[in-house]
Amino acid sequence: MKEKVQAAIDRIRPMLKADGGDVELIDVQDGVVKVRLQGACSGCPMSQMTLKNGIERIIKKEVPEVKYVESV
Repeated sequence: MKEKVQAAIDRIRPMLKADGGDVELIDVQDGVVKVRLQGACSGCPMSQMTLKNGIERIIKKEVPEVKYVESV
């Protein structure tokens, strides 16, 4: 499952980089994906919205067994 999640993140990455940010996959356990927001995303007040409405939505669409995505 980790490979599928990484592939989904790789498709998301160009959108984040366009705004000066990035995301790093930390771990996948029991359907929970842990990521670290980097660059402009790490201090952005909209980062939780990006995480839930962008990153999580896309990952769950591509890897349905994912329950949720959290930032660490």
